[in-house]
Amino acid sequence: METSKKKNKVMILMGSDSDLPVVQKTADILKGFDISYNIHISSAHRSPKKTVSLIENAENSGVGVIICAAGKAAHLAGVTAAHTTLPVLGIPMETDLSGGLDSLLSTVQMPGGIPVGTFGTGKSGATNAGIFAAQIIALNDQELTSKLKDYKKKMADDVEAKDKNLQG
Repeated sequence: METSKKKNKVMILMGSDSDLPVVQKTADILKGFDISYNIHISSAHRSPKKTVSLIENAENSGVGVIICAAGKAAHLAGVTAAHTTLPVLGIPMETDLSGGLDSLLSTVQMPGGIPVGTFGTGKSGATNAGIFAAQIIALNDQELTSKLKDYKKKMADDVEAKDKNLQG
């Protein structure tokens, strides 16, 4: 899945096609900020050669951030971070074990020198990973910085409008 023919600024890796409903939240955020991306299914365990190949080709293809979504053992983000100097963001998938605690711990417990920016499990984590990727890219993109400021202002305005409705 690809948003355009231009170089993709974000590569999203999912350990399984069952992760797509959650990862779609990330894609929606990126689309909303007009950030190009591509999505691949690639497992650190079941397709390690494909995973490493995608990671190694990411820098040459214009990728600036890699987002990894995986559940259970959730090694995808860590394996990715071990093979690149690009920022790697991890989305732990919800599982039957305490709502994804296994995935969260597998993603966040990286050894020193292999950083992974880790978010909450599930859809809120996927949303935040998309926003954080946009913030990283915006470091070199003033137009995107303005879009992010507008996004945050709209969130604040929405809260204020809801509060006014409660006050009558």
